[in-house]
Parts: sequence; structure tokens; C-alpha cells
Amino acid sequence: MRVVVTGGTGFIGRPLCQKLVTLGHSVIVLARDPESARARLDPRVSVTGWEGTQRPDHQGLAALAGCEAVINLAGAPIGGSRWTDRVKDDLRASRIGTTAALVSALSTPGVKPGLLISASAIGYYGPRGDETLTEESPPGTEFLATLCSGWEAAARAAEPLGIRVVLPRIGLVLGKDGGALSKMLPLFRLGLGGPLGSGAQWISWIHRDDLVDLLVAALENQTFRGPVNATAPHPVMNREFAGTLGQVLNRPARLPTPGFVLRLVLGQMADELLLTGQRVLPQRAERWGYRFRYPRLAEAFHAILAVRR
Repeated sequence: MRVVVTGGTGFIGRPLCQKLVTLGHSVIVLARDPESARARLDPRVSVTGWEGTQRPDHQGLAALAGCEAVINLAGAPIGGSRWTDRVKDDLRASRIGTTAALVSALSTPGVKPGLLISASAIGYYGPRGDETLTEESPPGTEFLATLCSGWEAAARAAEPLGIRVVLPRIGLVLGKDGGALSKMLPLFRLGLGGPLGSGAQWISWIHRDDLVDLLVAALENQTFRGPVNATAPHPVMNREFAGTLGQVLNRPARLPTPGFVLRLVLGQMADELLLTGQRVLPQRAERWGYRFRYPRLAEAFHAILAVRR
């Protein structure tokens, strides 16, 4: 299958592209800096320039023409810096604007893939306490929730074009060479890790290998359509997350970070991203036959950190 990928050099995109070419798919990555992208990707992956929020130029349209699927992972890091108004605008542009530009290109005569997989996030649900959330649950009203709702709406504009749209709502992605875990590990390895705030907020997580496999399943299985929670089937509370990581590393993990400190440093981001959470279940993925390699947190940490049980 000929697959076009945006965000192909990121924490999720790189292993996804590697998996796709290993499976025999033809992969083209649309990237802002083609030379840098080529240096970071398997040589079997082709790279074409694209500015993101702008409609793809002739080369980008040529890459899209004849492709059978598009996987859209583009988006600036959500936790990269404090959410000022300017940062919020950048986050909207990098997700909603980029997706809208991509879907606009898909309406070009001669460009009509059968599938668009466009990333979203469990921030869609907003802070929900202990409520169990499935794909049928309504969205929240906070910044992250409205960002994700707009992001998904921009992708769903491809549906009237006759394109199957899949919207993986991605949880906290765990992997060994990036993401949130790489920022946590130095403190936890020193025995200085612990829960955030009360520790009672839910973390809905997924091993990166499972996320990649789930995206491939959506690519190959026609049943996948609409929102799909990309989270492991066993979410945990923040205090359990910290305790499990400390146990796997054989380090204490009992030093909490007070909520007021996080709010002082990070502002609104602390409340929406760190001090509240969502208890999300992958109802549709499991119903459609996906079987998680790492359904429980301890086995995910053991695999990532190569620590023997």
C-alpha cells in the first residue's frame, strides 16, 4: 500500500514509518525540513517538503496523488511550554490548521485516498474524575477538549469526500527514547520521583509499540472508523503509575510534587494535563479485534526499560 505520513519524524512517526516499510508498504513523509527528515528515517522512506498549515504544493500533491492512505500525526508538542495565548494559537494552527490544509488537498481532482487516519487525544474528554470513558462519551469544554474537538472536526471534513476517517484518541504514550517517560526517568532513577498533586487522577496510557500496531490495524482493517481510544485497557491512578515505575526501577517513588507548585510553574497546563485526568477504555479497538501486547503498566515498563522481572 502507498501511505503518506505527516509528523513522520516524531516520537510516534519514526517507529510507525519503520514498521510500515518493514511490512512492505511504500511510505512518503511530508516534512518541513526534508533533509533533516531523510537523515532520521529509514532510507526506504521517501520524503517530500510541506509547510504544514499551507496547502501542499505541486510536489506535495504529487505525493498524495495515487496514495491509498494518509496518516496525519502532525502537531506541536502539547507540553512544550506554558500555555500563553500565543502558544495556544500555535497548538491550534499545528493541529486544526494543518489538518484542514491536508483535507483541502485531498479534495483536489486526482487525489482521493481511501483512508485518513488523523491523530487526536484523550484530552477530548476533559477532566472527568473517576468516570469511565468510551468513544461514546461526550467531549469536555476546557482548552484541550475544544482543541481536540476542532482537530477531529477538521479531519472529519474528509468523510463527505468518500474517505474512511479514523480518529485515534491517544493517551500518554510510553517509549524508551522520548515522550513523557524520558523526562520522568532521571528523577525516578535518583529516587526523587513520586505522584503529582493528590496522585488520585487517572492516567490512561499506551505502550508505543501498541500504538504503532493499532495504527497499522486501522490501516489494514476496514472495520476501524471514527474515534478509537488508543489507550491500554488498564488505566491507573497517578500514584500507582509513580509507584509502579519506582518498583520496576527498584527505587523509592514517594516524593509528591504539590499541585500549587505545578500551577505556579505551568499555569493552566498543570490543571488540564497533570493534575486531572481521564479513565479511558479502548472499547472499540478491543471490539474490533485488537489485542494489546502490553495491557498492564508493569509489563510495559519492564519491556521499555529492559528490566528483568
